[in-house]
Amino acid sequence: MSLKEINIGSLGQVITGNTPPKKDPKNYGGSHPFVKPTDMTIGKRFVDKWDETYSEKAFEKYKRSLIPSGATGVVTIGTVGEKIFQSNQDCFTNQSVNVVIPNEDYDKDYVFYILKLNLNKVLSANPGTSSGRHHVSKSNFCSIKIDVVSCKKAQKKIASILSAYDDLTENNLKRIQLLEEAAQRIYKEWFVDFKFPNHEKTGINKETGLPEGWRIGAVEDLVNISSGFAFKSKDWKKSGNSVLKIKNLQNNTINVSDTAFVDNETTLKASKYELFEGDVLIAMTGATVGKIGLIPKVKKRLFLNQRVGLFRSIDGESNIPFIFSFFISDNGQKQVVNFAQGAAQPNISSSQIGQIQLNIPEKITLIYFNNKIGKFLKQIQLLNYQNQNLKEARDLLLPRLMNRTIEV
Repeated sequence: MSLKEINIGSLGQVITGNTPPKKDPKNYGGSHPFVKPTDMTIGKRFVDKWDETYSEKAFEKYKRSLIPSGATGVVTIGTVGEKIFQSNQDCFTNQSVNVVIPNEDYDKDYVFYILKLNLNKVLSANPGTSSGRHHVSKSNFCSIKIDVVSCKKAQKKIASILSAYDDLTENNLKRIQLLEEAAQRIYKEWFVDFKFPNHEKTGINKETGLPEGWRIGAVEDLVNISSGFAFKSKDWKKSGNSVLKIKNLQNNTINVSDTAFVDNETTLKASKYELFEGDVLIAMTGATVGKIGLIPKVKKRLFLNQRVGLFRSIDGESNIPFIFSFFISDNGQKQVVNFAQGAAQPNISSSQIGQIQLNIPEKITLIYFNNKIGKFLKQIQLLNYQNQNLKEARDLLLPRLMNRTIEV
């Protein structure tokens, strides 16, 4: 089974997405998914949630750019060399994404994995711009040379092995989503609708409109909130101790595999910014502002970079499950976005996060809730840990299968 060198353009049809004019609101709000780089998660194969959709009007105008299920989209503006996805339904993308629709010689799943393997070549194809922003043109993207297995039957076998790992990962992510939705639902039921255990026996305070014993407080009343360490450009190394950046926090999950690195000497300066299993992080700037993540069990030391906030318990009293549930709720997300507005790039400080107001129950209800939701968070941590191991195994196999170090 030989390898042959081709360019990416030979894999099939390559199309670039479009962004319908925002000045016409009739272009949006339909039933056709509009997938942008901000909807993609590093290390995740499929996109299940998107912020915007094409209307029928936009569909008719851009239907030649419709992406069929199974096609692979690679980000070529901005987060080049990092983000890639495979469509699991017909959708559209914007101009930051080049999409490969495989021809009959190539298995669609194999194309996803061969492009994933060659993301570093996509980054290298960036000619550089005056703005400093990564940008790989469609022509440069199509001309990138890659080595592929020519036998389609072998392609399918390779893809099926790698897909087994990603399928398990996707299933775990769905389970995590269900656990988060359960936490959101219980939070709303107890602290918004006031249908907490024994609520029928609790009176309502006429002045506050809250159940007796409850109060309106702030996030800083329940947890400490701080931001990460401002590592300098000279601190970054090719290996060493791992540092989580804001890019590692996507859609309420944390990718602890693709990190930046600093040496031991640098981490001595940032010792109080070391992260541990169960820590909760929040994005403080950019498109992902307000996104929450939970640190799973890890096999290495982790440190936190600036632009990401860290919640820690006060005096050993853990209110982390309550705070986690608040910030994944609609109310919590809304307050973060409101604070973050008004700048060219959304931004919120740790002190502003600490001042966000929320309903705080009396101690017994708070303890009961933390214990109940704490079990959900432990399960989320376990599933994230499993995904970490699955990803490491898949990434170990990926180049070996593709380069025929291991035969299928």
